[in-house]
Amino acid sequence: MRAVVQRVNGASVVVAGETVGEITGEGLCVLVGVTHDDTAAKAAQLARKLWSVRILEGEKSCSDVAAPLLVISQFTLYGDARKGRRPTWNAAAPGPVAEPLVDEVVAQLRQLGAEVATGRFGEQMKVSLTNDGPFTVLLEV
Repeated sequence: MRAVVQRVNGASVVVAGETVGEITGEGLCVLVGVTHDDTAAKAAQLARKLWSVRILEGEKSCSDVAAPLLVISQFTLYGDARKGRRPTWNAAAPGPVAEPLVDEVVAQLRQLGAEVATGRFGEQMKVSLTNDGPFTVLLEV
């Protein structure tokens, strides 16, 4: 699993004109990509990492300050544009594999005590955020 994690001061996701997920104040906006060999164990590992990584102001984690997370599925994180002019998506897991694993990341975060908002899997989403820093990291498990 791969996640692009941005420290934000508010973020939201809109589908068909409707806000389906939103966090306010300090938190993380997390784009999650799934590949073919990912498992529920990897989803749990990613959730623990997201909950505890110390990238908020003052080297705090979401668990330290009860900061919310906005988690959005993003199959394009496994795009490969090294050859030619069009990326390939061969490394991205198909929807029936990826969707339950993204849901598992969210479920594990909530089990840890996190407030989690989400996008809508497989939909055309408009993501808005205020990147704080700017601060963006790539996590892989």
